[in-house]
Amino acid sequence: MEIAQSTVRTGDSARGAPRAVTVGADGARVVFLRSTGPHDEADSLWVLDTDSAEERRIADPTVLSAQRGGTTQRGATIDRYVTDPAARIAVFALAGRLWRADLVGGDVVEVPVVGTAVDARPDPTGERIAYVSDSDAADTATRPATTALGKLRVIHPDGRDTLLAGEAGDITWALPDPGAADFGRDRGYWWSADGQTILTARVDRSRLPRWRYADPAQPQQPGRTAPYPLCGGPVAEVTLHLLDLDGGWVDVHWDRETYPYLVSVDWSDGGPLITVLRRMQQHGLVLSIDPRTGETQVHAELADPRWVEPIPGTPCYLADGRVLVGGELAHDGYDARCLFADGTLLTPAALYVRRVVGRLPGRQTSPDLLIEASDGEPSEQHLYRVRTAASSGGLDAARVTSTPGWHVGAVGGDVLAVGSAALDQHGTRWTIWRGDTEIGVLRSLAALGPTAPRPALQRVTDRRLPAGVLYPQSHVDGRRLPVLLDLDGGPGRQQVRARRADWLGRQWWADAGFAVVAVDGRGTPGVAPSFEKVVHRRLADVLLADQVDALTALADKHPDLDLDQVVVRGTGFGGWLAGLAVLRRPDIFRAAVARAPIADWALLRAGYAERYLGAPETDGEIYPHHSLVAVAAEPLVGGDEPRPLLLVHPLDDDDVPVAHTLRLSAALLATGRPHTVLPVAAGTDPDSAAVRRAEREFLRQALGSIG
Repeated sequence: MEIAQSTVRTGDSARGAPRAVTVGADGARVVFLRSTGPHDEADSLWVLDTDSAEERRIADPTVLSAQRGGTTQRGATIDRYVTDPAARIAVFALAGRLWRADLVGGDVVEVPVVGTAVDARPDPTGERIAYVSDSDAADTATRPATTALGKLRVIHPDGRDTLLAGEAGDITWALPDPGAADFGRDRGYWWSADGQTILTARVDRSRLPRWRYADPAQPQQPGRTAPYPLCGGPVAEVTLHLLDLDGGWVDVHWDRETYPYLVSVDWSDGGPLITVLRRMQQHGLVLSIDPRTGETQVHAELADPRWVEPIPGTPCYLADGRVLVGGELAHDGYDARCLFADGTLLTPAALYVRRVVGRLPGRQTSPDLLIEASDGEPSEQHLYRVRTAASSGGLDAARVTSTPGWHVGAVGGDVLAVGSAALDQHGTRWTIWRGDTEIGVLRSLAALGPTAPRPALQRVTDRRLPAGVLYPQSHVDGRRLPVLLDLDGGPGRQQVRARRADWLGRQWWADAGFAVVAVDGRGTPGVAPSFEKVVHRRLADVLLADQVDALTALADKHPDLDLDQVVVRGTGFGGWLAGLAVLRRPDIFRAAVARAPIADWALLRAGYAERYLGAPETDGEIYPHHSLVAVAAEPLVGGDEPRPLLLVHPLDDDDVPVAHTLRLSAALLATGRPHTVLPVAAGTDPDSAAVRRAEREFLRQALGSIG
């Protein structure tokens, strides 16, 4: 099975491919990350000059890591970078050290910092650099031995490094709170356009319980603790403050008791805008902030009886001063995710808006928007130009990309970068456009995939569930195959997409002797809000029913699917659904591999669990109904044939701690249900070829020999 080793070594053919693409506001430069080839894990920083269409490598992490101490640091890579709006400079952290790259001249210099630096960001003028440090001491040699990240510091043009905000204990500044990831927010501070003020979050985590993490394979090493916003418990207290570089301080005011979740922040030319949500996420506000007083004004309300789902890239100010807001419309024939400007609808009913990319060149008062959206076919995503002019005379969204597939974009000035992927194409091809003229291509150094998967994508059942079937490359029609149901999706995440990269790993499983099936049941994005949100407080029943119904419908179209031999595999949310499948529907599913499964929703973060299941104190009966631990604890009834279950769990998993698998295993043992636990040692890749082979052999043994 050399394919397994090849796909793992090359990151499923992603290594060596351009990623993290940024276009400068003047359109002169396209910035991106890329390693030197398919077996190189270290991403370098690159620039393409749009006038010459020539690429330049700006920063090589292996060279930079060797500049202090004289030896190359193994594993050094540039994970992320941040530029000024014009993309004239970029800053990035490398093993706690801070670097500044001149993207015009090409010079890269290390910038001395206090302590360890993370999340470095230049101000919009490119003169100053802010970063988050683990120390507030001016001299790193005298800083306390026990420190924690969460101090906001600024480096000035003259080299001075000043502490702008920082406290001890469980107070952090300029970092996202522990639950921010559940809303897609990964930062905690924002520069003003003139580079004189920073809007920063202060997070008080003292009310949160602390979870302990340790590596059982290293008992001599001390464990660590981290605050965790447990479902049903307190959440972190998040406040916002405007700090100017001269020491001025203004608090931002909103009803934090009613709206504790800070979902998004944008500070563009029009001023700062924030989105805040209630605890149960069924109501939110879009607020503008007066930078002089910190007072807020309501620009829009967001409401949904299930949960509010803001559109990435919104809210923001348009050039004419109106506020762009993303929301959902479910009346007058609409069932779509739409864009509004001060309450005026901008996008047509058929369009499912996924993200606002930026402004396209054109009219200065009301430039068009570039968005990513789907129109009728959720497995595809395209780029659209949306008119924002108030007098445009109707809704207008013109498709920019023409070929089938999955398209993403980046824009700056008069330059558009388009990343296009498809089932008949290797990787994502990035083309650079100025107007209607293609001016360059970002070279991919990734390996060609070991296979060319050809999944059959279709819609099945009366609910038109998106689904895909993938056969072995050597499959001959008429040969019946056991079915592997792959569960890699769930609320907020699709798995049936028209991208070859999504099917490379599945092809290995197909070539191992399975017909691999993937189904986007209700709850996944891309179709319509009603399709996504029907799962509210009944995930288990709706999602499991959709998977079973889709299998039956697919077997009618694909007679080679043997529904007497169905196994299932999933990770995280998918691991929960895989476990649920064999526990609740052993008549359909013969065996399951549950990787890092959510065994008990009451052990999850509040922002994630409560969005879908409600509050444990008021919706308590819903949580046991969704708990694998509770289902596994139910006694076996005479005649029941329990199905084998393999639990694979990385011991250092922070997202779904190994406690989930341990509690599930105890419940399975108590009722005599067969299962196997495969712990993955800390630092070991849970997607390695060795782990995949172990999972394959488990499923083969459960089914008997499949040849």
